[in-house]
Amino acid sequence: MKVVAINGSPRKNWNTASLLRNALDGASSAGAETRLFHLYDLNYKGCTSCFACKTKEGQCSGLCAVRDDLRSVLLEVISCDVLFLGSPIYLGDVTGEMRSFIERLIFPNLSYDSDTLSTLQRKIASCFIYTMNITEEMAKEWGYEPMFRQNRSILERILNGPSEFLLSCDTYQFDDYSKYKASKFDAEHKAKVRKERFPIDCQSAYEAGVRLSKACS
Repeated sequence: MKVVAINGSPRKNWNTASLLRNALDGASSAGAETRLFHLYDLNYKGCTSCFACKTKEGQCSGLCAVRDDLRSVLLEVISCDVLFLGSPIYLGDVTGEMRSFIERLIFPNLSYDSDTLSTLQRKIASCFIYTMNITEEMAKEWGYEPMFRQNRSILERILNGPSEFLLSCDTYQFDDYSKYKASKFDAEHKAKVRKERFPIDCQSAYEAGVRLSKACS
């Protein structure tokens, strides 16, 4: 049993990374081997539209043909049993690094033949963890939910396994709000959410790690 987590945040020790580590801790407690990768450590781009993965003579086998820093990570992902993705929401979507990663993971496994949707020869369960500075109610008002559902649908169809998503909202964005021009945010409220709500989100991530690992064992 192998569980891989992909951190799409530029920060390695803040909200998104913390939630992913909790998910991996849960997976580890269920007996899984775990790996965590930080996308911002890597030098890569999104899909280059080379179509090497679609040629009849190609030997890609679900792995993007571009040879850069992302290749070894993708190799780990397409051989894992459970995949955790984590990203903060920037301007209503995942980070650019996460979006580029998704392109490089999904497109080589997206079939262009009429008789099948995915070319992946295995099932990978997945969970997408989203962190955001706004409340869950604001996320609904601003139309974020279709993006969450679309990503879940893509992962389910191409990775051939169940997919779910977790939201961590109203997150504590700065270590010291007094240092920043951010008067629209109540620092005391943010600290309260960090103290009272974020541990619940971490527990939810941990439980997801346990649940998905056991379901795939």
